Amino acid sequence: MTPRGRIYADYNATSPLDPEVLEAMLPWLSGFAGNPSSVHEPGRQARRAIEEARGKVAAALGADPSEIVFTSGGTESNNLAVLGGARAGRRRAPGRVRIATSSVEHPAVREPARMLAEEGFTLTELPVHQDSVLDVESTTRFLANLEAQTLALVSVILANNETGAVNTQLGPVFGRAREAGAVAHTDAVQAVGKIPVNVRELAVDLLSLTAHKFGGPSGAGALFVRKGMAVEPVLRGGAQEKGRRGGTENVAAVVGLGTAIEKATRRLAEETVRLQGLRQELESGLSRLWPAARINAADAPRTPGVTSAAFRGLDAEMLVIALDLAGIAVSTGAACSTGTVSASRVLAACGLPAEDVRGTVRFSLGPGTSHDDVEEILAVLPGILDRMMPRRAAGRN
Repeated sequence: MTPRGRIYADYNATSPLDPEVLEAMLPWLSGFAGNPSSVHEPGRQARRAIEEARGKVAAALGADPSEIVFTSGGTESNNLAVLGGARAGRRRAPGRVRIATSSVEHPAVREPARMLAEEGFTLTELPVHQDSVLDVESTTRFLANLEAQTLALVSVILANNETGAVNTQLGPVFGRAREAGAVAHTDAVQAVGKIPVNVRELAVDLLSLTAHKFGGPSGAGALFVRKGMAVEPVLRGGAQEKGRRGGTENVAAVVGLGTAIEKATRRLAEETVRLQGLRQELESGLSRLWPAARINAADAPRTPGVTSAAFRGLDAEMLVIALDLAGIAVSTGAACSTGTVSASRVLAACGLPAEDVRGTVRFSLGPGTSHDDVEEILAVLPGILDRMMPRRAAGRN
């Protein structure tokens, strides 16, 4: 829960723990939870709780419960998918030494892909349009021109963490990749709980998600692994999760994940309409306050609560700090650099002008955002913008 009097508009970084989720977790936090691998009654109780949560995650994705692997979060899920999927592919067929990712992937995909390149894989970064959406035409040509039996893995993000843009044409792309014998993976961390996600419609082999993006606890995630698909373990140890992820399961966190995804899925249609209305109100207000402001990916399908706004001529870092001092939490983009702020690699890869990249702030709204919050943001911004851009203030006199 955010401190009283503050406005939280950084849901893409993390979301507050939903009270219903906390309530579901409390028995496993305050009481004794047996090891889910134990055969005695406390262990069997823990196992039942985990399997119930597995069923909820599977139902939300249109998957079978046996296809859900619990992890510690999105980063581990992405690492298991990229490293485990590509290595397993090469093990099956040593000639599969190529991998491809989009040029705007989250570091949790980009860094393991680079690790594979150091292991001898050939890495190709697939281009995107200026709205951060995959260039499907170029990607299709790339897949068509590949030598047979060389591609191990293709990974393309479903919903961009910075712009909110959704890749709606992944089904055909992944279908072609799978026809070529490659493993198809999508990072759906910013999509699950915010837009409908169905693994069958996506034609995907592997899909990553994490609980803390939709009201669940940090430290809980999952990877969908299509039935019959092999992934080489990254965390080696016991035989948990059918040998795909060693380590004793975090019962409370897994229960929280199951509860959160069930609630988010149930409220998806209603919350989508509400957040789209708030986003439109915010973006209309931003355009009035700063007519030259650019809404990144404005014409692309987007997750409902995300506004990536470029204030050309301003320093986004200073704007974020000024808003924070006024009690409003936003970000410049991905919140994955331990509190540091740097120019967005994603926006640069989209080909945006450097001034727009430096001036981009991300507002991401969620279940706790109200109409009054949006009005307050728009009421506070003019004074901050005037202080940051004196010429603007002079022009209004």
